[in-house]
Amino acid sequence: MIDLRSDTVTKPDERMREAAHDAEVGDDVYREDPTVNELEARAAEIVSKEAALYVPTGTMGNQIAVRTHTDHGQEVLAECESHVVKWELGGMAQLSGLQVRTIDGDERGVVTPEQVREGYVSEDLHRPGTGLLTLENTHNSKGGAAIEAEKIDDTAEAARERNVPVHLDGARVFNAAAALNVSAERLVANVDSVMFCLSKGLGAPVGSMLAGSEAFIERARRVRKLFGGGMRQAGVIAAPGLLALENRHRLSEDQENAERLAAGLNEIEKLEVREPETNITLVDCSGTDYTAKEFLEECESEGVLGVAFGEYVVRFCTHWDVDEAEIEEAIGAVERVL
Repeated sequence: MIDLRSDTVTKPDERMREAAHDAEVGDDVYREDPTVNELEARAAEIVSKEAALYVPTGTMGNQIAVRTHTDHGQEVLAECESHVVKWELGGMAQLSGLQVRTIDGDERGVVTPEQVREGYVSEDLHRPGTGLLTLENTHNSKGGAAIEAEKIDDTAEAARERNVPVHLDGARVFNAAAALNVSAERLVANVDSVMFCLSKGLGAPVGSMLAGSEAFIERARRVRKLFGGGMRQAGVIAAPGLLALENRHRLSEDQENAERLAAGLNEIEKLEVREPETNITLVDCSGTDYTAKEFLEECESEGVLGVAFGEYVVRFCTHWDVDEAEIEEAIGAVERVL
């Protein structure tokens, strides 16, 4: 089975398994796990932030950031199809008592400075005020769009003009960096905090990082405990995370495979394929006799897995467990389906 559902389905390699086995550990709640401490220091260094915090999941990392930046009842500005709005179970309301004011970004999910200025609400007797702007890079629902650093800068500056902090959901920020041929450090330079995943394209079995200023991370550590994320001998999962950080340099291979897949699928009659910017390929099957669900069922019968991203849109996501030969096999499988 060629699994293109997500880059979260990767299996840790032998080096990661050995690192987990041999990891030096301690109680991380007491900050005594040397492997976690090393991972946090390395993660902060890579994105040039003062400090970082190891968290079990990207969703928890985003929700910790939201809670840490805001006061109860404030408004959060967020792109309407962003992960924090669409895929996190209304966590901003449930966990932090926040209101969300959504912004309809462009076709790539880009939020403009003008939209931030228009969406901003000042605090007064009747209104709680805007407490946070969240951005996303790459933008998952927009097909892994890699948002340029200058666009992040300009939008963040519009928030900063109004003393509103900016959090970046950078779950796949290293994919964006590879696609744009810039460093992840550059992409996150002008945001107050960033979350990025170790367990997506980088291949770790579990974990994400939240990075920001030392003061922010100190507050975030308490929120992590509140949300049930205080871990004990977490070095056994942090050790593979350290190795995963090295894998950020190979993400261009996943993008090349996504481009190869898109080109092959685009040759198949009745399919409309969006040119991938990173490792996500969106396929519109409305020209066939199938809904996305039906199309995926047929693909699975031919040995290929994907996920529905709408009634007639399918997402295929490349990763390090799928090579060029398997991409060609996947194209052939879809041809047989149609």
